[in-house]
Amino acid sequence: MASDPPSIPARTEKSQWPPAPILGTPTAEDLQRYGAEKPSLFDRAEFTRFFEGGEPREPLDDATRRRLTRWGIAGLAILVLALGTQALESVAFPGHPPPSEVEFGPCLESTSDSRTDCLFAGNEQEYGNEQEYGPGGVDASEYQQPAESGEAQVRLDADCRPVGTAPRVRKLDAKVKRAVDRQWQRIEDWLKTNAPRSYRTLGKKGDADSIAAAEAYMGVRFPDDLRASLLRHDGAVFLEDTWAFGFLGNSNLSVREMRDTWRELCDIDGEEQGDGGFSDPRSEWWDGRMLPVGADGMGDHLVIDSARKDIGGTDHEGTMDFTPGGIRIRSFYALLKTTADAMEKGGSIGYWKPKAVDGELDWDVL
Repeated sequence: MASDPPSIPARTEKSQWPPAPILGTPTAEDLQRYGAEKPSLFDRAEFTRFFEGGEPREPLDDATRRRLTRWGIAGLAILVLALGTQALESVAFPGHPPPSEVEFGPCLESTSDSRTDCLFAGNEQEYGNEQEYGPGGVDASEYQQPAESGEAQVRLDADCRPVGTAPRVRKLDAKVKRAVDRQWQRIEDWLKTNAPRSYRTLGKKGDADSIAAAEAYMGVRFPDDLRASLLRHDGAVFLEDTWAFGFLGNSNLSVREMRDTWRELCDIDGEEQGDGGFSDPRSEWWDGRMLPVGADGMGDHLVIDSARKDIGGTDHEGTMDFTPGGIRIRSFYALLKTTADAMEKGGSIGYWKPKAVDGELDWDVL
């Protein structure tokens, strides 16, 4: 009668794992002789104790080990690619300037547009640090007039004395041009139907070279929406008894008229005044960084702050304000959009209301 096979004791929670080999544990010489592979890092007892905080676990199967290896290689490749991309960007675009810290506030509800909503609301300040120059490009601080402590200090307006540069035609953003042209088309359609006399006063197409020459002369950059507008209509003209078209009771100035008006205003008030030498360009009657875009014929002008790009006004009584009509208008595009909306819907821009009288545009003050 055959003897029963030896019984294998059942594994308990305290049984050794991995179990002791039946034929005995091979020696180091045996492993070297038969070329046995070293255990995987994931199968080592040290790995388990360090990362899992327990006793050695069962060895990983080949499929799991291959997946872990592939994921590890893929992660390493992604890390190397990210570091390489960052290094390449640092070399190609060194010294990125920080975003503009100028606060512009929320967009006007009346200027929202499905395709151009707030298009110009987040305009970053395109210009570098302001430099002050006196006559002949000399530092204006040399011409600063002495003042006693506590008294207002008067100095030359550096923005009215820019350093001469060669004209350069800058490329116009196609999206900006399309947006501006769309609003001008709405204004033109309303004028043709309701105020044909005013429609005939619209200026001809502007010239990019003339805009670049004016920018160089004035030492400022025209905002893109203003350049796009001037390329479509270079101001407006007076015809017989018809007032030239314009916004908020003003007539639109051409590029040449803007340059000449800027020079005249700088000649009248080419100084800055402020306590302790501090001067706010937006609170004085005039500053050379402003762009006159409209005139009412009585010494008042509609202006654009070339740095912040919003719409303001300066009057002959010596004040400047950036809430024309009692509201904030963030850009020249916003002015076009609110005007088109007011014309089509019979609305107003603050206390300014456009209407047609005997075939001519008239601005009522509400």
